[in-house]
Amino acid sequence: MPKDKENLPQENSGCPPLRELYFYLTDGCNLACRHCWLAPGYDKNGDKSRFLPKATFAAVIDEALPLGLTAVKLTGGEPLLHPEFVELVRMVAAKNLRLNVETNGLLCDAAIAGEIAQLPQKSVAVSLDGVNAATHDRIRGVPGAFEKTCAAVRHLAGAGVAPQIIMTVMAANVDQVEPMIVLAENLGAGSVKFNVVQPTARGESLYKDSLALDIKDVIDLGERVQQQLAGQTGLKVFFDFPMAFRSLKSMFYGGGCSVCGILGILGVLADGHYALCGIGSHLPELVFGEAGKDPLAEVWRDNKVLKAIREGLPARLEGVCSRCLMKRRCLGACLAQNYYRHRNLWAPYWFCEMAEAAGLFPPSRLVPAGKF
Repeated sequence: MPKDKENLPQENSGCPPLRELYFYLTDGCNLACRHCWLAPGYDKNGDKSRFLPKATFAAVIDEALPLGLTAVKLTGGEPLLHPEFVELVRMVAAKNLRLNVETNGLLCDAAIAGEIAQLPQKSVAVSLDGVNAATHDRIRGVPGAFEKTCAAVRHLAGAGVAPQIIMTVMAANVDQVEPMIVLAENLGAGSVKFNVVQPTARGESLYKDSLALDIKDVIDLGERVQQQLAGQTGLKVFFDFPMAFRSLKSMFYGGGCSVCGILGILGVLADGHYALCGIGSHLPELVFGEAGKDPLAEVWRDNKVLKAIREGLPARLEGVCSRCLMKRRCLGACLAQNYYRHRNLWAPYWFCEMAEAAGLFPPSRLVPAGKF
């Protein structure tokens, strides 16, 4: 890490606004997904897990508002396992913040969908990994999950919240990509996003067992989604490509994390600790302090890792990311993932690294030879 400087290169006083908090409300989940990048403990009924206290949730938001907070993401584990989930949603509404929810949908009934619908600014992403119970339930590890997840999408759509369906693509379901778009239309979803298995936690096992797609198959699939399937539906359809692999149309279309928000985001773990994101549950060196003990303003302004990221992006990126023409927008794609794999914040993103090794990185997105 570079030596801390007294004055940081930031807006006005040197510290960028803290725009969004990612609240990992629990370290448990009522599913046991084969590919989960956080691998929370299985907790069918929510009686074995830690939950972020409501008072801590409220205090962190109050501390973040003067720092520029505009949005809150509720995730996990499974956020709807939190026994006071509805009260947390109402607290976000009372502060006039945007609400983003990531859920597997099992506990999202009509009442919860109605609560979320009350917020003027909201989005919900529901994970659905197959178009039938045999596929989805096998990937998600719990029988009956498919029907409950589909019901959740219907509840949300019925309440006026057209959710995004997120499908993580792997060998077990790659043949269901196109049917998933049809299912999403029928359920009332607003968009579909196809994610790639991340080689983190349980995802590592999928790659070791050759159950994830190889890099060429992923690139071919992503190009098909962008160039063909996205134009065949009224839904918005996204493929979670790194920026260098996205078509110009998809870049301007939006909706797929087109610009990395790492400079304005902070995670809050279920035990009340601040972290870069949920990766802090695996990497204690990416945990930055504790709510209620460490003032959030000081953590956000002074933490050495956060300061290093602000000072180092994108100039310190290494490998293919250092030569990529999109690095100022992509910012390394996911520093948490890069650090997890290499213990180096500046290491290249795994996807781009693999693509380059296979000769599949788009040459038009690289600095021309001799100009680097």
